[in-house]
Amino acid sequence: MALKIRLARGGAKKRPFYSIVVADARSPRDGRFIEKIGTYNPMLPREHEQRIILDAERAKHWLSVGAQPTDRVVLFLANAGLVEKPAYRETPKQSAPKAKAQERLKAEAAAAAAAAEG
Repeated sequence: MALKIRLARGGAKKRPFYSIVVADARSPRDGRFIEKIGTYNPMLPREHEQRIILDAERAKHWLSVGAQPTDRVVLFLANAGLVEKPAYRETPKQSAPKAKAQERLKAEAAAAAAAAEG
């Protein structure tokens, strides 16, 4: 059975509140879960101590058993010191300007530098 540590949404419309749960990967997002190991309230400010509540001991246990955390939960676990932070790229390569646009930018920068000197 493939286990996931993920968020299950609760709360009212436009007032999200999430439970951090361990669930079978095949079960629905807000459906059946095995154990609740914490909560996440995105409505609170970042520095508030009640924003993320996590049972670190149970999280360690489920990670050792082989549960795979989702991307958002990995950030929570990394901030708690349970896993290492994932590599984060500022901008994806796909959105970088293509070759002709880069040449045009270099030419404009050179022209601007020449105008500033002379």
